[in-house]
Amino acid sequence: MDLQPVRDAYSSRSGQYIDLVDEDWQADDDAAVFVRRHLTGLAGPVLDLGCGPGQWTAYLHALGADVTGVDLVPEFVAHARATRPGPQFRLGSMTELDVPERSLAGILAWYSTIHLPPPELDRVLTGFRGLLAPGGILVAGFFDSADGVSDFDHAVITAYRWPVDVFAQHLAAAGLVEVQRLQWQVAQRPDRRYAAIAARAC
Repeated sequence: MDLQPVRDAYSSRSGQYIDLVDEDWQADDDAAVFVRRHLTGLAGPVLDLGCGPGQWTAYLHALGADVTGVDLVPEFVAHARATRPGPQFRLGSMTELDVPERSLAGILAWYSTIHLPPPELDRVLTGFRGLLAPGGILVAGFFDSADGVSDFDHAVITAYRWPVDVFAQHLAAAGLVEVQRLQWQVAQRPDRRYAAIAARAC
């Protein structure tokens, strides 16, 4: 899959996005608990794929996770390296990772698959499954939908909503078994529904 349009779109707005994250970012309490529950205390490395400016990578690192942030956008990686000491950050694509098969204890894909057209999702999830050791955990955050899979005009570039049950079915098809799910809304964006699923590699 060609992710160049996604990289270019985020690069063009990287300064705005970095400022937003650095000034206002605070993990939703339920989301923070969810990520912490499933991606800390693992016996092995964790990748934060699509880490952006590195806020979740830093969060996990502060909790003791052996975590590395990976992102397509050079500006995000440079900023994360400069401002978030401790974890490693590297430039890369979630679809072309130079990581040994079955070597990871965990993957965080927090709203980083949202720009994948639906036909591409299965290939990416299968790739994630191949990188996880048996019993490894994927935590995926995505936009929830009550009305089927649909695209919408995200602030940066087209994104997709997924019914949680449907997303779970795609995880299962990739060899990942749902462990827990989370769904929520925020008062500031009543038009958006948010979801996350933790799934274990078979």
